[in-house]
Amino acid sequence: MLITLIQIIGYLANILIMIVIAQFILSLLITFNVLSMSNQYVSAIYESINLILDPILKPIRKFMPDTGMLDLSPMVLIIGLNILMIMLSNLAASGYGV
Repeated sequence: MLITLIQIIGYLANILIMIVIAQFILSLLITFNVLSMSNQYVSAIYESINLILDPILKPIRKFMPDTGMLDLSPMVLIIGLNILMIMLSNLAASGYGV
């Protein structure tokens, strides 16, 4: 049961990491004027991704030092999720809760 729960958490963490990467790529494309925010589809996708990630990234941003235009909170989130997955997989491999 524990292994199944860890696999589900890992799957959800991977989806969250993909969303963070998609937001990063989309923001780069908008910054370099490859995509325009005046396009309603681009705007809708970008806003919906931000609505998903902002509640997760805001607490991280509170503890991060101000770096100006560079937002490092998505990188901290990805590293934190990977550390969580390593810890959970080691817990499952050790046999606790089985």
